This record gives sequence, C-alpha cells and structure tokens, in this order.
Amino acid sequence: MAQAFFGGVHPNDMKAATNEKAIEQIKAPAEVVIPMSMHIGAPCKPVVQKGDKVTIGQVIGEPGGFVSAPIHASVSGTVKAVEPRPFSMGGSFMSVVIENDFQNTVCADIKPVADPDSLTPEQLVEIVKNAGIVGQGGATFPTHVKISSGLGKVDYVLINAAECEPYITGDHRTCLERPEQVIKGAALLAKCFGVDKVYIGIEANKQNAADVLNATIKELKAPVVVEVLHTRYPQGAEKQLVQAISGRQVPSGKLPADAGCCIFNLNTTCAIYRAVYEGMPVVNKVVTVSGSGVIEPKNIECPIGTPICDLFDACGGLKEETYKLIMGGPMMGLAQYDVNVTVGKGTGAMLAFAGDEEKYVAEPQCIRCGKCVGVCPIRLEPIFMYKYLMKGNWEAFRDQLHGMDCIECGACTYTCPARLPLTHAFRLGKQQVNNARMAAQAKAAAEKKEG
Repeated sequence: MAQAFFGGVHPNDMKAATNEKAIEQIKAPAEVVIPMSMHIGAPCKPVVQKGDKVTIGQVIGEPGGFVSAPIHASVSGTVKAVEPRPFSMGGSFMSVVIENDFQNTVCADIKPVADPDSLTPEQLVEIVKNAGIVGQGGATFPTHVKISSGLGKVDYVLINAAECEPYITGDHRTCLERPEQVIKGAALLAKCFGVDKVYIGIEANKQNAADVLNATIKELKAPVVVEVLHTRYPQGAEKQLVQAISGRQVPSGKLPADAGCCIFNLNTTCAIYRAVYEGMPVVNKVVTVSGSGVIEPKNIECPIGTPICDLFDACGGLKEETYKLIMGGPMMGLAQYDVNVTVGKGTGAMLAFAGDEEKYVAEPQCIRCGKCVGVCPIRLEPIFMYKYLMKGNWEAFRDQLHGMDCIECGACTYTCPARLPLTHAFRLGKQQVNNARMAAQAKAAAEKKEG
C-alpha cells in the first residue's frame, strides 16, 4: 500500500486537454539547433564543423567529463553552424545547427543488442552512456553515472511515472501507447541491479495507465510491480517517491542511493529500452504542448533541437492574448523569453498562458499564516528562509534553515496567499551559496599555488 509523504498540495491537474490525445509525430523541422549542454555536468565538446554531413544517431558532441553524456544528431543533413544560440536556461549556449535533408538517414553504427538477456551490468552501463541517456523528467542527470554509483548499494529500483505536475501528460500517454518499452526497460534495470522487483509509481488519476501496465507485466511475466500512489503534488519528487513506495526516508543532504533506492524517470526507462533493443540513442522527445494560450493542445514527439515555435505551430498556433511561455510544468518550469529556444532531452512540456493563471502582487507582504511551512514536503520553514535571503544572509539560509535541501517544487509559492516569490528567491539563494563555495575553492587553489 502506497504511503503518504509529509506536506504537499492538491492543484487542479489541468490534464483534461491532452490526457486522451495520442502522441503525435510531427514533421521534422527544416533546421534543428542542438545545444551542447542537455545534462547536469560538464558540457559536451562539438566534434563536427560547418559543412559536415551527419546522420540520425551520429555523435556530434563528446562528453566533457565523467558526469556528462554524449549528444547525437536528431536529423540527417548538413551542419550549418557551430555557434552560440538562444538557450532555454537563459542567454546563449554553444550549439550545433543542422540543416535537415529530410532523407532520415540513420547512422551505420546504430545496431540493436543481439541478446539483451545476456547483458552484464557493466555492458548496460556502457550502452546507456553511449546512447546519451539522461534523466528525462527534467533533472537531466547522466543515467550511466546513476547506475554505476548504485550497483551493489541499491535494493529498491523505482520508476517514476507519477507525472504530478499540472498539464503534463506525456508519461501517461507513453504508458498507454508504449507499455512494452516501459516494462522491458524496467526488466533490464531489474537484472542490472540484481533485484527481484522493480516498482513503478503512478498516481491514482492515471488508473487506466496502471491497468495497461499490469496487463503487459502479466503478458511478459516481468519482475515489475505497479504501485498506485495518492494524487498529490510533488508525488514525483525523488525523496517523496522513495517514502511513498519503500517507506524509507532520505536523510538531509543525502541522495536516494543512501536509502538503498535508485529512481529512473519513465521516459528514461523507455530510452534504455530503445538503446538496447533498437540501438537508438536519445534523438527524440515527447512534449506536452498545452495551456490556455494554445489553440489545440497536444502530446507531440519531435526531434531534439526542434524550435518551440514549431511545436506551437503544430498545435494551431498561440492566441493573441498569450503573455507567458513556460518550458516544463507550471510549478517548476522556466519562463522563456525567446520562441527560438529548442527542445532538449529534459523538456517535458511547453505551456502558453493567456488567461488569469498569473496573479502578481506589486509589493507582497507576509501575513504569517504558516501555510508554506505546512505544505513543504522537506519540512523546511520557507518564510524564514525568504526573510533571511531578503536581508542578504545566505549563510543562515544555508546553515540554520537547511535551505540547500529545498527541492524547488513550488508548493510554498502555490499556497502563499500573499503571493511571495518564495521558490524564485530560493533558487537565487542556492545560487549565491554555490557561487560563494566556488569562489572559496578558487581562492584556496590560488593560495596553494602561490605557497
């Protein structure tokens, strides 16, 4: 029986616009722009140059370190440029621009594994690494690093199919339309980690998807169990998923592996399936395009590097009164300033708002209601974290209030009647802490060199 985690909120899921719409393949764009950073860790180094011919699945970016993942061409054609282009995280980033020849030529190196059942854990890690697989739920942590660090330490393997953010339905549709990929990918992870069962966590508002997965498990006789979870945000956050399924709690400052658990996003699991059974690296992404500003919301599968304006065009365009675009969900996503930014490996949704979703207050004042404390799933004290940051005291934010444990889920901001920009402040505060840490390291290195 699924357990409850502390805190959380119950926003309107807003999924009705797309949860019954099948994943639609759109025509590949005439040009894709593929940034050399679509993962946490060192960015990739471009290994192609202007004028080169490339094919689907060909490596165009080599990893910049161990915590990195290669990047592949998502269309075949000619490299038009290798230069900085608008980036979804802000500013510009080095990108490979490919002009599509529409021949859909697949790289000759793309070959499925002859006998998937014979794979050793080390072989699977190498396949996952070469396929450029990262956490496709948005975290984008390189999957081969997660598997390697968990081997021999993990006795619970969890697949995150909760999809708890409003509007997003890509994982739901994947369960309904591609259950074999999900279950066979999960079975590969079960064998890799040497566990008897892999647990798929899915919220109760997707019972039809749970039924399809259970039927596929029975048909394939797979070592997989579907756990139907309470519908509550942020059910899909890794620490909350660990508690809901295993009953364990991840200690402050630690990772799920420290509680004997390893978590993979649903579409990451499907990517592992495709890498093994088809030989195909990460070149496509399923994206939910929705919101009050979208004329015809859809679930779309498109090549990595597709401009977001093409996604909106495939949905009939945007309403004239649209005022905000968000890449990701409304709780944790990032507002976009340029429709020329492109789809990355972690892009799960593109939302456009034209209604009254945003309710700003010019000079918000805390009314000390304590609601933010009650909904925080990490049991932090958001209002005091905010007040210390507003005074510039990031040391107290870090040391006394454990602000670095914040998962930036947005539950506090959602519930705040005063409309305080809590989550935004915490992101900036964590960046201040990280900047100070890196400055201290650089200073220590310089002093050591001088000494």
